[in-house]
Amino acid sequence: MQHSETYSVFQTYICRMAKNKLKRFRENETFQNIFQPTREEVTTSFPLKGKWNKDYFKNDNPIVLELACGNGDYAVGLAEKYPGKNFIGIDIKGSRLWTGAKKAIENNLNNVAFVRTQIELIEHVFAENEIEDIWITFPDPQIKYKRAKHRLTHPLFLNRYKTILSETGQVHLKCDSEFLHGYTHAIIQMLGCTVREAYHDIYKQFRGHDKDHVLFTIKTYYEEKWLEQGKAINYIRFALDYE
Repeated sequence: MQHSETYSVFQTYICRMAKNKLKRFRENETFQNIFQPTREEVTTSFPLKGKWNKDYFKNDNPIVLELACGNGDYAVGLAEKYPGKNFIGIDIKGSRLWTGAKKAIENNLNNVAFVRTQIELIEHVFAENEIEDIWITFPDPQIKYKRAKHRLTHPLFLNRYKTILSETGQVHLKCDSEFLHGYTHAIIQMLGCTVREAYHDIYKQFRGHDKDHVLFTIKTYYEEKWLEQGKAINYIRFALDYE
């Protein structure tokens, strides 16, 4: 294939991707289970803060978050498995949220919603003690030192989570990064958090306990990818019970 032909194919691919994104953005605006507030709207007066159950879910069930949810694999998967709980996926990428929102609509899941916003604004989206659990699955480990504050288990983020979590609330981190797993373990020990479970390789250390556990029955795109490459999948569950 000549260089000009290769470039033409690449251009066609990019145009198709752009059109698909625009189509998804337009559809997102019609979905009742996606909220896309501006930064100003979030920081000034987000109407559902403290009222998610009353005004959106119309029940008193516990609320569970999936942060940096991407396609919302865990939010949707957990919503299917636990109809007695409510689930909300948070991500800044609207085209990814479309996938989870669309699947939830197609499967008639009324106990899952999505918010397009930045995670550092989470305290503006939820009130104190409004959340039961938080799931973080396969986030960017932000290995470079100068990116440390962007790690989703950095103390700055943990303090935000602590504000919105209930007294019995907990955080689940599932990832392929030994670095992030080790970093998180060190941080929560430094803070004095209670570690409830920790595994360096869930498929070797945990699998025999419960094959139907959500750690195994729900797999994200990245988990499938890393498993194919033979990478270990880490998991840690902890409470933010520090002073």
